[in-house]
Amino acid sequence: MSARAGQANPRPALSADLRRRRGAIFVFMLTVGVGLSSFIVRTPAVRDLVHASTAEMGLILFGISVGSMTGILSSAALVRRFGARRPIVIGGASFVVGLALLALLAGAGQGVGVFVGLIGIGLGFGLAEIAINIEGATIEQLSGRSVLPVLHGCYSLGSVVGSVAGIALTAIAFPVWIHLLVVAALAFGALLWAVPKIPAETGRQADTGVSSPGIRAQLAVWTQQRVIFLGLIVLALALAEGAAGDWLPLIMVDGHGTSAAVGSIVFAGFALAMTIGRFSGEPLIARFGKANVLRVSAIVSAVGIALVVFSDNVLVAGLAVLLWGLGAALGFPVTLSAAGESDDPTTTVGAVASAGYVAFLVGPPLLGFLGEHFGLRGAMIVVLAVVVLASFLTSAARPPKTVAPVPEHPGP
Repeated sequence: MSARAGQANPRPALSADLRRRRGAIFVFMLTVGVGLSSFIVRTPAVRDLVHASTAEMGLILFGISVGSMTGILSSAALVRRFGARRPIVIGGASFVVGLALLALLAGAGQGVGVFVGLIGIGLGFGLAEIAINIEGATIEQLSGRSVLPVLHGCYSLGSVVGSVAGIALTAIAFPVWIHLLVVAALAFGALLWAVPKIPAETGRQADTGVSSPGIRAQLAVWTQQRVIFLGLIVLALALAEGAAGDWLPLIMVDGHGTSAAVGSIVFAGFALAMTIGRFSGEPLIARFGKANVLRVSAIVSAVGIALVVFSDNVLVAGLAVLLWGLGAALGFPVTLSAAGESDDPTTTVGAVASAGYVAFLVGPPLLGFLGEHFGLRGAMIVVLAVVVLASFLTSAARPPKTVAPVPEHPGP
């Protein structure tokens, strides 16, 4: 169905207004990708500044999960009441302030301060996440063009940019707190440009026909088997993505004995693979469909994780990270696009996205404690297991029979 739809309406032109809106959300996600990856590649340096063990670093990273989960659970209700722009404004401000706070307090050697800064970063991204995806889905509806895979590809592209800059600064031993403070200032300027171009009403009007708003609607949607399976797929592939984001540099440093610079290079390779996978998503989905793409993605990611865990060859493990990234790339955007094929996209997308943030919530501390006892490579076996499980659930990404033949979100 996706392939026929793509052939019937090949890349229609965007109006000037939709180009501005698309550009704004692309810049937002690019900026967040740069900000988060700038912290991730300097994680070993931050750990050394605050003198944290592996388990303690897991608890510090838990801050971003707490903030993210708080934001994601609040975002859908805010979009329903106020439209997309308000949670994006609040989220962008929280992200910038959190990054600046993290930079200053890491420089002061305050682990608790880094934890608080990560809460702000997570809260900001969590608040904006649902709103940004709803805005992207709305642009898809209005334009007939695929937006969500490329939207998340911009995040991955930002991760590459931030990683490369972090690698260079790590190599010259540039102070991490100054680095992150500069990134926070640049993020503030980019978001100041982007946010006003996002219309305030997106998502607010979409809620008018829903009789069970807020938390009741979020809970009611979980009675549907399809939503449960989509949530499990997102949870698994988000855990695969988040585990790399939280721990990959340290896996290479502590688990494979590389230098911090090599660990950063490997993470940059992961981010590059994620970027390539997401920008390749539209033609793959059009040809093979969401369910098949998700199934292959889970298998490829599982192969990559297995090689990182079980291979003692540093070169093999480093190259396997590319498979890990390619496989994890389309999990979040494609599953959210499938969730949008429902009678109430705002509620369904919000519920499925929240399942992904459960992975971000439990992942850092769980993997940190397991890593303390079994090593970080051993801890990744948990990630491997849930990704393999997800490969058996991907038929849930097929459009439900109750949805009209013409997809709500053409293209992806």
